[in-house]
Amino acid sequence: MQKISTYIPKEATTQINIWLNTYNCQLKITKPRQTKLGDYRYPQNGKGHIISINNNLNPYAFLITLTHEIAHMMVWEKHQNTVLPHGKEWKEMFQKLMLNFLTIFPQDVLAPLAKYLKNPKASSSNDTALTNALRVYNPHQITTIADIPIGSTFSIPNGQKFIKLKKLRKRYQCVAERNNRLYLFNPLAEVTLA
Repeated sequence: MQKISTYIPKEATTQINIWLNTYNCQLKITKPRQTKLGDYRYPQNGKGHIISINNNLNPYAFLITLTHEIAHMMVWEKHQNTVLPHGKEWKEMFQKLMLNFLTIFPQDVLAPLAKYLKNPKASSSNDTALTNALRVYNPHQITTIADIPIGSTFSIPNGQKFIKLKKLRKRYQCVAERNNRLYLFNPLAEVTLA
């Protein structure tokens, strides 16, 4: 396995390693997954904690995601499965752990991160302001549905084509070319112009 320091800001490496070693946690760096950035598995079948993180995240997004999953591990150690996965206990633990790293983040990420941490959600990628601030640090720039003009034809990773119609409150309404059905897209959905 590659060293964690190749994925996160070097200033965070010591603290992350302390947490992973203290809890005997195996960290797996995985290929990108469409539905999640990271995952936590509690000990079972004689194996310890397992955390997996997508390998395509920039160092700041990787650190946030990894800390999110470490918070799950620490909450499980304290409460096992007697509390909600993203309940009060997890939110408090995640906030506490993230305080260790606030000086590491660039100024343009710090403001949306601080706002997100006031009431963290199950996925940081659902926070548009934070995700847009983190995107600047991606090694490969991606195109999201919010980046393309109304009326554009685009495809999603499975090859299906759509036409962007209009923005509703939080999502974009689009029509599928193959069957004229309407779909709603998160503004951060990755797309390719057709």
